[in-house]
Amino acid sequence: MGKIIVSESVSLDGVMQDPTDGDTSFAGWFNQLTGKDREAWAEVQFEEALGAEAMLLGRRTYEWLVAKGWPTRTGGWADRLTGLPKYVVSSTLRELGWDNTTVLSGDVVDDVTKLRDAVAGDIVVNGSGQLVHTLLEHDIVDELRLMICPFVLGAGDGVFDRTGHRQTMRLMDTRTVGAGLVRLTYGAGSSDR
Repeated sequence: MGKIIVSESVSLDGVMQDPTDGDTSFAGWFNQLTGKDREAWAEVQFEEALGAEAMLLGRRTYEWLVAKGWPTRTGGWADRLTGLPKYVVSSTLRELGWDNTTVLSGDVVDDVTKLRDAVAGDIVVNGSGQLVHTLLEHDIVDELRLMICPFVLGAGDGVFDRTGHRQTMRLMDTRTVGAGLVRLTYGAGSSDR
């Protein structure tokens, strides 16, 4: 049985929306990371990709990654992402622009639960705000990794928006990344996962 791991870069006030581009007034906030912090962030992301057995994405995040050229990039990180099985939750996606992609178009909770049962290892979710909210709402997240970026935005969708109920998480790890980032890792509240 696999583990659903939500891994998000968020602002200090918990915003995950529009980190690199978008049509909001705070869009592109992640692009303020430069130098050693950006390099350290990329190293952690590559390390996470090496430890994953699959990626789980929402349609918009998948299309954004394809549009940004990830399927044609080269190098260790890009090669790893291209080689990983990718599962995209969507009822509308028709064109697959990346190798090893499967569309999950049924009931999200059922499809992701079956995926977790079928994959032995980490299934990493990046971005995919709407999907993340659904997974959290239905207690399907086994681990939550938050890369806290030192920016306060004051507005925008957060990881825990619309979860609908109280959730208990267990702190598993804290890690300083670069000079200004912190990665917090939490496990689901139940110890039987």
